[in-house]
Amino acid sequence: MTRSLCHVATAGDAGARIDALLAARGFYPSRSAAARAVEEGRVLVNGAPVAKRQCVRAGDAVVYEVEDAPEPTPLAAQPIDLDVRYEDGHVLVLSKQAGLVCHPSVDHEDGTLVNALIHRCGAQNLCDVQGERDRLGIVHRLDRDTSGLMLAAKDDECGLALMEAIRARAVDRRYLALVHGVVAHDTGMIDAPIARSAGERTRMAVRDVPSAREAVTTFRVLERFDHGEFDDGYTLVDCKLFTGRTHQIRVHMQYTRHPVVGDPVYCAHAPRDARAQLGLERQFLHSFRLEFAHPATGEELSFADGLPRDLERALAGLAGRSRGRTSAGEEVFALLEGAPRPRL
Repeated sequence: MTRSLCHVATAGDAGARIDALLAARGFYPSRSAAARAVEEGRVLVNGAPVAKRQCVRAGDAVVYEVEDAPEPTPLAAQPIDLDVRYEDGHVLVLSKQAGLVCHPSVDHEDGTLVNALIHRCGAQNLCDVQGERDRLGIVHRLDRDTSGLMLAAKDDECGLALMEAIRARAVDRRYLALVHGVVAHDTGMIDAPIARSAGERTRMAVRDVPSAREAVTTFRVLERFDHGEFDDGYTLVDCKLFTGRTHQIRVHMQYTRHPVVGDPVYCAHAPRDARAQLGLERQFLHSFRLEFAHPATGEELSFADGLPRDLERALAGLAGRSRGRTSAGEEVFALLEGAPRPRL
């Protein structure tokens, strides 16, 4: 269904081409869409059709047709199995399985964590604080093929509190990553801003551009592995996020020339032989530790998550090449030995 709307050109609009004006004002999503509407006669200036190159004058009455947006359809509740570690009336902690997308998108309209949360809790019992209707319950995300511990919230107050705690760096999020090459230093900080890649919009990159956002990751080396016939060695690291940028650990590790093993996107500096990926079909990245203050009670909560079987097999295949665990490695593996194993 279409509607006709009117805009009276201001002094600031004077001299602008009609297609440029319509796009700049947000009346159409792009200049090409505005030009198409003009060419189809759906735009009138002072009651008459015009050419897209015509410039407007202050006081011109611009009448344009727009399509009413369709009513959004409710998100489906889908019985997707979840490995829930903690749940109360306010929050939920789960171990997300690799392959599960967090929320619907153009490429994944359903079958997501949001669909599973709606089935488990009901849409009315999930926070809606992300500003987008398809992100019920979501306060932070994991990449589709990153596994491990993740938070969800059931009410807006707790959802907002958790998002603020993450922004304030009060939520301790730790990830296990196996990376290519032998990392020389036992600890390090990567403080490098991240923005969309200039060449591929689906990728992120460390860039010095105005749109780049602060990104800080620290790491501790847990174990190093000698090089083999098809690789230049490996290092198991414990990464801590201080910010939450898209693909942050994967981008930062590539930036240091130690990309995450099995990463299908950020592997420019990895050995080209497929055998160097240790048979993995996804990146070796697992959210193994999560600590936060409960947003409603203030109670300090701490969770640990053992390695999924595919990542465990990759490490087991390297056991004979280990240079030994660091003190941080002994600490983390002691924690993992007492942690629940992922069920999915």
